[in-house]
Amino acid sequence: MKPETGNLTDEPVIRVGLLDRKRDIKGRLDEFFEVASDAAAGLVFTGEFRARNAAGDIVLAGDFGEMRTARECVLAPRPGSLFTLFGITIGSGFHWERDEGQTFRGRLLLSADEHGTISAINEVPLEAYLESVVSSEMSADAPMEFIKAHAIISRSWLAAMLERRDRPLQQPPGFVSEQEIVRWYGREEHDRFDVCADDHCQRYHGIAGRVNERARTAVEATRGLFLVYNGGICDARFYKACGGRTECFQNAWEDAPVPYLVSISDAETEHPAIDEEKLAEEWVLSRPHAFCNTSDESLLKSILPSFDRETGDFFRWRVEYGREELEHIIRTKSGMDFGTLLDMVPLTRGPSGRITRLRIEGTRAAVTIGKELEIRRWLSPSHLYSSAFIIRMTRNERGIPDRFVLYGAGWGHGVGLCQIGAAVMASTGFSVERILKHYYRGAELKKLY
Repeated sequence: MKPETGNLTDEPVIRVGLLDRKRDIKGRLDEFFEVASDAAAGLVFTGEFRARNAAGDIVLAGDFGEMRTARECVLAPRPGSLFTLFGITIGSGFHWERDEGQTFRGRLLLSADEHGTISAINEVPLEAYLESVVSSEMSADAPMEFIKAHAIISRSWLAAMLERRDRPLQQPPGFVSEQEIVRWYGREEHDRFDVCADDHCQRYHGIAGRVNERARTAVEATRGLFLVYNGGICDARFYKACGGRTECFQNAWEDAPVPYLVSISDAETEHPAIDEEKLAEEWVLSRPHAFCNTSDESLLKSILPSFDRETGDFFRWRVEYGREELEHIIRTKSGMDFGTLLDMVPLTRGPSGRITRLRIEGTRAAVTIGKELEIRRWLSPSHLYSSAFIIRMTRNERGIPDRFVLYGAGWGHGVGLCQIGAAVMASTGFSVERILKHYYRGAELKKLY
């Protein structure tokens, strides 16, 4: 977790996966793009197109006719040219999932594989990429110190990920036995490109209707500025809302503590760790002071994109299921038949109150699951907001549960920067440096290019 800063002295060009393993891809070339690869090099295209995989080659069709290229087709823009792709999924697997068309700068790479599918990849300089990321992760009206802070952590996370990707895994991403299933999900599991364009990595939703002057100003003002710790670029994780206290890295991913990704109180006063059931119950059923504890609609509107504001109360939330409904969700998500669901028991919690190991007991099976994202996946048609929840059950006359109510706190894994908390800090006068040092303890700012 310590990429050396000396490896990065110039702005890198990165490959962003926009659509992956599709049967075909539809889009539009605004103005002119020139083929920069294979025997078709030099040909110029414009207008709407459709690309498909034909026995391992790319076939492009449009107003220009139909043309077969090689396994990878690179389309380079003439100055000022943009491209649009249709049917891009945002929020994949989450409760705000939807498809939309998105417009991009830079080169478009179309890549075919031996399975009959095709991927669309955007090759773009890091700073241009960040303009879209910052605009996609937050509203254009967010406080400027927050936008600058996000530009720095998004730049840092990407550089750290690129460094880490080429190193062997310290641990496999989980383990499975008859009694226990533990999984975590890295952000570097892509083999065709450096980073994806959605929440699995960080949002990169194009430029049309998103990139704004304030985001561009923030990126330019922080150009080449990184968060570093002990000589290495920080793996600067972030999420929507911690719920009052942040989580430790090792409780969401591999069992390797990261010194700047520790659990801290998201307030100017200290909240103790919530790692016991009694404390978790008191915590989740209260609304303690915290930077991310805000109901200021005008502030939230200035922070969150419109589809994020469709989420209700993220600081404290409630989900209720009938037993049979929850049995169906668990069976669908896990691929296991637990029979009649008898109990769900939190076994371990992190200091933010997030459950890291949960025991699910039924008449046909009993399994312990973790870590936090696997728990969130198993207990929702999409994902629970977080794994910081307590469980209430009502039982029938035979002692069998008939309803499960989950009372929860926060939105996301809780590791690193709390976006809503950081935005509230910025709105009350905290500087970029104060915000970043609050969430990433011991880290410093350093300009690398």
